[in-house]
Amino acid sequence: MSTAERLLAANVLQATRAARFATRKRINQMALVLSLAAMAFGVFWLVWILWETLRQGIGGLAIATFTEMTPPPNEVGGIANAIFGSLVMVAMATFVGTPIGIMAGIYLAEYNPKGWLSSVTRFVNDILLSAPSIVIGLFVYAVVVAYFKSFSGLAGALALALIVIPVVIRTTENMLQLVPPGLREAAYALGAPKWKVIISITLRAARAGVVTGILLAVARIAGETAPLLFTALNNQFWTADITQPMASLPVTIFKFAMSPYENWQQLAWAGVFLITVAVLALNILARVLTRSKL
Repeated sequence: MSTAERLLAANVLQATRAARFATRKRINQMALVLSLAAMAFGVFWLVWILWETLRQGIGGLAIATFTEMTPPPNEVGGIANAIFGSLVMVAMATFVGTPIGIMAGIYLAEYNPKGWLSSVTRFVNDILLSAPSIVIGLFVYAVVVAYFKSFSGLAGALALALIVIPVVIRTTENMLQLVPPGLREAAYALGAPKWKVIISITLRAARAGVVTGILLAVARIAGETAPLLFTALNNQFWTADITQPMASLPVTIFKFAMSPYENWQQLAWAGVFLITVAVLALNILARVLTRSKL
């Protein structure tokens, strides 16, 4: 091959590479523009929602909001009973669901990670994770409410607990699987029993992730409405009796937001603001715990 032919071939190869590079660059720029546009679209609606929540929510806050019960139409009142009911049911659901979820996660990660029972448990847990919350509410309604012929805060807490359990199970199992096997082996070499290794070594090493899962589960159930509509229903008055219908913030927001009365709508926005702040605080706390050093 002559020198001229070599130069020609080199020029052709260089031109081909330049054309391919230009094509890849255009595709990359197009993908970048589309990604930025999608991000801007989502951020626009998020900022709008947060702005409306802050603008109308803060405007509906007053001392009466935290001290008085839900009022009749066109009268002054607050949502103290709904706040109390939400706190009670969320606390009960967390108290019931968290130990069950942690123990089930420990069993899946430490005792029988590859057995048939673990496979069935993971399958059922995945179904519960993806199941709509209204289905869980209907289940508790059929099992508890219809049997006792009464709506109750206890039934509402049970429905929320069934939402907490699969989240805690999945988080606990995943966090325990991330613990290096060498930690367990070192503890076994020292003669520690399995239960001691789990409590003192693996759970302690994964505590930040486990607590994060619990907080995320609490943040999820704090805004659930559908399960409570079929279980706890609502109550316009203050009640601490968990065997009776009990008010909650999500149901009160749902009821007041659809009403034509201005005072109810203001209280609904105040409730939305309170739930948003609470969920935001829980998510920030979860991220702080995740970033903390073990």
